[in-house]
Amino acid sequence: MSVAFPFQAVVETSKDHPPVSRGPIGDINTCVEMCITRTAAALRAVRAASETEISHAITVVRQAQAEDKPVDLLETVVRLQGCEEEHLGPTILGLGDLISTTLSPVVSLIPFAGKLIAPSAFYESFEQIHRLGRALLAPVIFAEDTDAIGTASANPIAACVLAEEIHAVVGRRFGIFPFLTTARLDYESWSFLCRKHFGI
Repeated sequence: MSVAFPFQAVVETSKDHPPVSRGPIGDINTCVEMCITRTAAALRAVRAASETEISHAITVVRQAQAEDKPVDLLETVVRLQGCEEEHLGPTILGLGDLISTTLSPVVSLIPFAGKLIAPSAFYESFEQIHRLGRALLAPVIFAEDTDAIGTASANPIAACVLAEEIHAVVGRRFGIFPFLTTARLDYESWSFLCRKHFGI
């Protein structure tokens, strides 16, 4: 079953073909809620968790966000299902594979993303994107000025939400609609990049 998300329009646009207007850029909490809602819908679509597990995980994620200690819904669900620490990486990777099938195009895994240099200049120019990336646990993995930008996460929906906001923010500031790439990360690379980019 496929779950349609607005990000498809962003993926298929370029700096010469801006997307349909999305209205005001969302604040961090709005974007986090969007990510939660879409991820929960995808979890239901692939039947990866029960309604009780999803509901409990959403409560945990919202509480963590309120305490400025972001956690991802996929990881939270996996932990609530009793996954042991040594199996966490493969289990989250498998769940990311399933969630990715609900997106169009499918978000591919990039195994070398952990070796890419953090785009410090981009983060300095767009502090709100850095804060949003931290809240979503979705780092920017590359930024070629404002023309080509990549986002990634263990949760492909988090990477897509961040990409949507980057598209809107860059477009409003410069009138340039960048080419955006979204990718999935394995658990170890994701954890490493979140520490490196966001200090968590």
